[in-house]
Parts: sequence; C-alpha cells; structure tokens
Amino acid sequence: METALDILSWVLLLGGGAFVMIGGIGLLRLPDFYTRLHAAGMTDTLGAGLIILGMMVEGGLSLVTVKLVLLGALIFLTSPTATHAIANAAFTAGLEPWARKDVGGTSNQGEGTSSKA
Repeated sequence: METALDILSWVLLLGGGAFVMIGGIGLLRLPDFYTRLHAAGMTDTLGAGLIILGMMVEGGLSLVTVKLVLLGALIFLTSPTATHAIANAAFTAGLEPWARKDVGGTSNQGEGTSSKA
C-alpha cells in the first residue's frame, strides 16, 4: 500500500511540475500580454494544485495535510482573482488584445500600443 501511495504522490508531483513548466514555456512563446497571462494563470493554478495534492498524499493524515489543504484553497481562490485583476487593469489602461491580420491587411493593435492618446 505504501508503494502505491508513493507512486501516486510522484505522479501528482511530476504532473504539477509539468504543468508549471508548460506555463513557463507559454510565457516565452505566446504573442501578447493576455495570452501569456492566461497561460501563466491557468497552468500555475493547476500545477500548484497538483504539487500540493502530491505532498498531501505523501504526508498522510497529519497537521501538515491540514495546512496544505488551507494553502491549496488559498491558491485556488487568489490565483484566478489576481489574474483577472491584472488583465482588467491592463485592459482599462488601454492595452488591446493581439489579433491576426485580416485578409485585407489590417490588424488590431498589438502589444504595448494603446488606442487612447
């Protein structure tokens, strides 16, 4: 039974690490602020959740597990809220989302430009 819990714990830890790594790659490869923020916010929440869940499985039923549950709940609530607040602040400041060029050659304004003067 202990071996099965160790395997489950490692699968969760490696899965969480993979999601965090994918989010980091997304920060480098995606074209604008909003898509980068989406990649970072989604993978950060899921990756941290899987890592915390893996540590809970490894820790067993103890006070450490209770603390990890509280930490997981805090991350689950605050990470999406912070991501939304940052995206809303950027949009309010005038940063428009990136868009591909249309067939006619026109495009939406890209990263770092603002329609407000």
